[in-house]
Amino acid sequence: MSALPPDRRPLATRQAGWAQRLAAALARTSITPDQISGLSMLFAASGAALLACWPTWLGLLDCAVCVQLRLLCNLLDGMVAMEGGKGSALGKLWNELPDRVADTVLLVALGYACGAPWLGWLGAVLALATAYVRALGGALGFAQDFRGPQAKPQRMAVLTAACLLASGLTFAGQSALAVRVLWWAAIVIAVGSLLTCVRRTLALATQLRKAA
Repeated sequence: MSALPPDRRPLATRQAGWAQRLAAALARTSITPDQISGLSMLFAASGAALLACWPTWLGLLDCAVCVQLRLLCNLLDGMVAMEGGKGSALGKLWNELPDRVADTVLLVALGYACGAPWLGWLGAVLALATAYVRALGGALGFAQDFRGPQAKPQRMAVLTAACLLASGLTFAGQSALAVRVLWWAAIVIAVGSLLTCVRRTLALATQLRKAA
């Protein structure tokens, strides 16, 4: 297997047979990677609306599904572009901006859903900061740093798990406890994203000193 480009997130799922078959099938259609990237924003916006405006057990369950569909789009757009040979001149732009939009709307919605809008906005800002530090490293000539503990896949895993647990609790009539679960998820994402920023910044500083 060839080495990954320095700006491509290492994902074990990319090697899964089902993912490769699905990406190959999409590559044979007229669907473009950029369209798949755009679809990820639609799933994220739908999940955010469900989370913030309809936090019933079904709405929370559907939000978890939307989050995973957003991640599936994030997986497939790159695979169709790279392995399928359908990359475009705007591919790098479409690879980054939809992710930033999707992260922001979902994390802000999480804050409103748990009754702490400031916490959702904080998580969204810190998520943007993790991406900024990663991209800054790439702009300075280093391989982009995808380390966590709360990189995008981990943030979305926490959000998905919280939505599923809150859905079950809401279904059982424990709505107050469900809100608490969402609150703790927002805390974990915000604190973890801050730690991620610190780790990536320190690693970048080390690389700059070595290159000086």
